[in-house]
Order: sequence, then C-alpha cells, then structure tokens
Amino acid sequence: MKTFYVKPFNNEVLEKLISFSKFLGEDQNGAKFMVDPERARINGITLEQIRKVLEEVGVTLDPEFLNLLEKEMGGYDVVFELEGSKLVVRARTRISDILRKYRISIPYDPRDRVYRTRPFYYHVLRRILESEGLRVKRLELAQDRFSLRVTANLREYQLEAVRAWKENGYRGVIALPTGAGKTLIGVQGMSMLGLPTLIVTFTNEQLRQWEETIRRFTTGEVEVGLYYSRKKQLAPITITTYQTAIKHMDELSSFQFLIIDEAHHLPAEKFREIALSCVAQYRMALSATPYRSDGKHVELFRLMGGLVYQRGVEELVAQGYLAQFRVLRIKIPLTLEERVEYESLMRKFRSLSEGRPILEIVKIAKEGEVKAIEALKVYNRIRYLIGLTKGKLSKIREIVENERGKKVVIFTQYVEHAELISRVIGGYMLTGQMSKKDREEVLEKFKQASSGVLVLTTVGDEGLDIPDASVGIVVAGTSSKRQYIQRLGRLLRNNSGNKVAILYELIAKGTSEEYQSKKRRSTSLDDLFYSLEDRK
Repeated sequence: MKTFYVKPFNNEVLEKLISFSKFLGEDQNGAKFMVDPERARINGITLEQIRKVLEEVGVTLDPEFLNLLEKEMGGYDVVFELEGSKLVVRARTRISDILRKYRISIPYDPRDRVYRTRPFYYHVLRRILESEGLRVKRLELAQDRFSLRVTANLREYQLEAVRAWKENGYRGVIALPTGAGKTLIGVQGMSMLGLPTLIVTFTNEQLRQWEETIRRFTTGEVEVGLYYSRKKQLAPITITTYQTAIKHMDELSSFQFLIIDEAHHLPAEKFREIALSCVAQYRMALSATPYRSDGKHVELFRLMGGLVYQRGVEELVAQGYLAQFRVLRIKIPLTLEERVEYESLMRKFRSLSEGRPILEIVKIAKEGEVKAIEALKVYNRIRYLIGLTKGKLSKIREIVENERGKKVVIFTQYVEHAELISRVIGGYMLTGQMSKKDREEVLEKFKQASSGVLVLTTVGDEGLDIPDASVGIVVAGTSSKRQYIQRLGRLLRNNSGNKVAILYELIAKGTSEEYQSKKRRSTSLDDLFYSLEDRK
C-alpha cells in the first residue's frame, strides 16, 4: 500500500520523491517508490507536501493508505515548551534549513535533541515555522482574561499615546515627562488587552504607586499581586521590581503582557534579561527619558517594540497639563577656607589623574591601578566638599524661609549632607539607608502635611509621587540630564490652582559644579526643554 509507480520523470522530480520515499528499482510499470514517513519527517516534508508532489506526477494514493499515513505522520512537527526562563524547541522534523533561510541561529543541544533560546523569540519563531507549513504546537499560556475598566478620564495626549501603541501591534515605548500620568496609560493598556500582565517597576515605592493607581482608578474583579521582597504573590496582574524580577524570571516568564516602568534602565546588561526571558507578545515601556548617552536606547526599542509616542515637557506645560515652572540658578562663592581646600585638592587630582577623563580613571581604578584609585578618592573628596558649602547651607535656610507655607523638596547626593540639612531646617529626610518601612512612613507624613520640607538623596530621583510639592532645591547633583529632568519632574505633577513650580539650582561658584550644571542643562532633540533664569 505504501508503494507507487512513476514514469517518466527527471532529476528534479526524483529529488522531490526521494525526500519522502525510497527508490525500489524499475520494472515494466516504471520506477517503483515506497513512502517512508521517517524520511519525510527528517527532511521536514509534511503530508500536504507529499500529496502535492504526487499530484504533480499523476499519482493518487489509496484513501485507506492516506488515513494510515496521516496517523503515522500525525501530531506536531514542532513543539514549543517553557523550561523556566528558557524556550525549548522540539522538532520532529528537520528545521535547520528553515532557520538558515531566515538567518536564525539557535543553540542546539544534541544530547536532548532540542533547540534552546530565550522566550522573547517565541512569537517570531512560531510565525516563521507555521508560514513554512509546519504543524506547530504552541505554548500553553494562561488564557484567563480579566475585565478591567478605567474610571478616570484620560487626557488627550494619553489617549494619543494609547492609540499609537495599539496601532503598533500593542507594542512600543512611550516617552512622556515625569508627572504626565504614564501609569494611567499602562492601566488603560491592561484594560484593553485583559491578559495576564507583569508590571516591572524600578523601586518599591513605584510598585505600591502602581497598585494604588489600579485600585483607585479601575473597576472590575481582578486580583493584583505584589511580587517583591519576602512577598511573592502571583496574580493576573503581578507587580514586581527590576531587582526581584531578574532573580525570579523562571516564575515570571509566561505573562502575555509586559509593562516596563522607568524603561531607560532596561538596556543595562543584567536588566535586559527581564525582557528576553518574558514570552509576552504585547509590551509597553514607559519613561520620561528613554534616550541613553551610551546609545543603548536602541536595545530598549528592539526589546519593547520601538518608540511609538513622545511629547516634551514644554508642550504639556503650554497646554496646561503640567505646572508652569522656573529654574533659578544661584552661584554661591566658597569661603576662603573652602577655596584653599578646593584648590589644594584640585592640584592633587590633576597630578594623579595625568589628564585622563574621570570615566577612564574609574575604569582603571577597578583594575587596581594605585594612582587611579588615589585620584578617585580625591575626586570624591572634591565632590563632597562642594556638595554642601557653608554658603549653600545659608542659602537653603533663606529659600525655605521665603517659601514658607509650601512643600519644598531638597535634593542632595550624600547621606551626611541630607542629615545636616534636615537638622538645620527641621525637615523630613529620606535616604537609601533607611528601612523601607521608615521611608514609607516619612513619605506618607510629608504627603499628608499641608507644608514642610523633605530632604532627599538620590533615592528620590525616580518614582516619588508628591503632587503638591511646588519648590525644589538642587543642592548637589551630577552632570546627568536624566537626573536633572527626573528631579524637575517631581514638581510638575499637579497644575491645579495654576501653581508655578520653582527649582533652585545651587552651584558652588568657580568649581567643577559650574561645568556639571551646564552639561546637564544642555539640550538636544532628544531632551526636554525648559525656561531658565540666571541669578548671578
């Protein structure tokens, strides 16, 4: 029943025939062949392709034999499975030619006879193999849909962002200023898809803000799970942090919708594994500052679906969505004693650094070069010295007094400086050295207060939601534009009452801080613009 005759035929036909059958010789009836299902599987030939070739040479197989052949060749040609944070591809037929055709390279395990790759590539591999006529067993992902309705009225630009993301296949990076309501855009995305969702935030505070936003602005019976620290709760909507996710992607890889908050962190070497280890076809990345100075934003766009929407702060300020604001740069001279110490440290640094840029010094210091290590120590002493001078401390007192009755946020770099400022002005303090419980209590007290001062180290640069803060004082910072934009964004969240936010930037006059200030305020097409008033 498996045999058939063909006559006449050429080499091209012969090549097709022997890809799924054995040549048994010739007799008076022509060339005799026997269908070999195992050979067909090895060569990646499907039952449909066998039928097509036989039709071309005028052969019709017995219906009973076709049924037997279908059973023998039945099942799947390719089976996809998830093993933790790895995608396993089990091929019952040869797929190497297909992979080469599409220039795809996947590690092959000859012992287990499977291919292993990252879940990120599942959807493209599945589409390719199915388009080549293979029978593919898809991943068995949770299909439990949930119903979630957003009760808040989204602003026009938020709706535009959601539409752009939808038109891009429910994938993409959305860039909006801090305070523009990116979290609500993510919640709207969840309500549209209604699929198991993993939200990745940068800080624990942001994790809780996402939970609060979902509970406050939605209706619907859907469980929200927090997956961080000792609390590991998986739910249809699961919220985690970068640091937790990277350690537990074996448990978090099968969500169908992935939301990455503060997405400019994602391209970092260890964090990109989150996006690669998640099978989610639908993706949304949110950031006020998606572009990176190291150029790795290209990787962010590749992993999350490209930049689909971007609006600048001045646009939203002009349209009344964000508060009007002013930036006041105040240059403060060093005391004579501070100037002497600064110049001495600078001479020592120049001697040790030998004209090398600081990034190079950091690199070779890690490699153990003694001079570079010493230069780095001196550099840090310089930053500490000018980070909080006597003149700055006096100016802080003056500003806080002048802005009495408002909420003031003071940004600095060092815990010791934050402690001193807090003692002098009697304000709240938030540092990374405090426990999570203490940070939460301080933040809640400041939110509930009608006025007051909150002193922050870099722990407050991202993710803090203080809608009614209207005055900021940058005591010390880096040359990072991202840090500057994030700090300014802390003051722009609420435009109620036509408030005008003010950011005071205190700069140690005649020091390297002047250069850092200029660098972080330099603008390009990728950066946010802002108004500037110099106070000499």
